[in-house]
Amino acid sequence: MSTPQSRLAELGIELPTPAAPVANYVACVQTGSLLVVSGQLPLHNGKLFATGKLGDAVSVDTAVEAARYSMINVIAQVKAAVGDLSRVKRVVRLGGFIACTPEFTAHASVMNGASDLAVAVFGDAGRHARSTVGVPSLPLDAPVEVEGLFEII
Repeated sequence: MSTPQSRLAELGIELPTPAAPVANYVACVQTGSLLVVSGQLPLHNGKLFATGKLGDAVSVDTAVEAARYSMINVIAQVKAAVGDLSRVKRVVRLGGFIACTPEFTAHASVMNGASDLAVAVFGDAGRHARSTVGVPSLPLDAPVEVEGLFEII
């Protein structure tokens, strides 16, 4: 039986050290069986994978990859919080923030980078509810930020 950790290995993904909060908040909060993960930027090898806005300097393909890196960082936070990714009973919800021009409308396509990875790693338990919104800017000029809500056993 495959596990989230073995699926990550099959995908060639090694989880990074989770990013530390940069302000007055915590990376995760668990209440009962729910784990809330604060928004994660598309950090890759300690640097932002991309900067800028969709509909301007950032292509949809680049942003999809940025959403995927953001989700990798969400998963890294979950692992740090609960120890074993097999404790994830369900990815309940993902929230995506897309920095974009007012004319940009392909938000859902961008957020699929995160959603597709959630399903690839957690299987059917990775199917989730989702909100995706366009915003005028994100911290550090990131094009994407992803947050998550997980049910933990």
